[in-house]
Amino acid sequence: MKTGNRTMVFAMLILLSSLLYPFGSVGLGAASAAPAFAKGADISWVAGMEAQGMTWKDKKGVRRDILQILRDDYQINSVRIRVWVNPDMKDYASGYMNAEKAAELAQRAKKLGMSVMLTLHYSDSWADPGQQNKPYAWRNFTFTQLMDAVWSHTVYVMNTMKSKGVTPDWVQIGNETNNGMLWEDGKASVNMKNYAWLVNTGNNAVKSVSSSTKTIVHLANGDNGSVLNWNIGGLIDNGAQFDLIGLSLYPSPSDWQGKVDQTITNANSLIAKYGKGIVISEIGMEYNEPAASKAFISAIKTKVRNIGGGKGTGVFYWEPAATPGYNQGYNKGAWQADGKPTSALEGFVN
Repeated sequence: MKTGNRTMVFAMLILLSSLLYPFGSVGLGAASAAPAFAKGADISWVAGMEAQGMTWKDKKGVRRDILQILRDDYQINSVRIRVWVNPDMKDYASGYMNAEKAAELAQRAKKLGMSVMLTLHYSDSWADPGQQNKPYAWRNFTFTQLMDAVWSHTVYVMNTMKSKGVTPDWVQIGNETNNGMLWEDGKASVNMKNYAWLVNTGNNAVKSVSSSTKTIVHLANGDNGSVLNWNIGGLIDNGAQFDLIGLSLYPSPSDWQGKVDQTITNANSLIAKYGKGIVISEIGMEYNEPAASKAFISAIKTKVRNIGGGKGTGVFYWEPAATPGYNQGYNKGAWQADGKPTSALEGFVN
């Protein structure tokens, strides 16, 4: 197909989507008011860990519900929960979190007065900068079928949440999509327009059920300004619609100060260029460096909260409930092997 014809077809598809999948359709209604500033934790592993019999203690050694510990002891007011399309339900670490399990966990959080962010991976397992694999059932879809699948899956997740009385406050359209999503069709370095179209489809699907839910494009390496500008600029240039920009940052105990400063510089640059708010969707640091981790959390929380115009909307720690070595060696949780927390999450207090 000639370039001009391809562009015309793409433009027609955007118009058709706006007609078929309009913004602001009647559905769940308004999300409950999100906090002025989200102090959050990704708790996705909690469901699988509990299924394996895991329990948690507070710093006094008393066994309590992990969500209550996060809320009452560390002022965590928001949770982040990932959703996979058709995960292995026997794999508690790299599967398990389908729409139903995610909704059960979200319902628990909402009952405690916490806000909820969903992370739609559009994959059966991990999606990140190194892999954006299509769900197995979608592997042979045409691009049109792929867009339909994104729409249907997103609406299904939102309605599954609705069945549990949950209206998500935020929904990520993909996870760490530095080079796009649903490869190869949505690989940004190959076809930025396709990537933008997939983001639009997910965004419109969310808005068709809950017009007040904020949508997020989430990128890794918040300190890498060139990648962030290439990705977000490419989406905007190709007509993508979304509300917030999410960033990840996993510095070491020795370099976190500089990386935090660079991430804040990048955040301010993105806000100035595109007018969109920033949320730090993921942070983490080694569990055996609790003093550095506490200082890191406190610093990035304060700096994001102080971004002008209320454009810094929150910070989420990734899987703090993880104990050392969980999921084949993940060591950036905030709980120790004895079931008691480190001091890291104290960085969220105040």
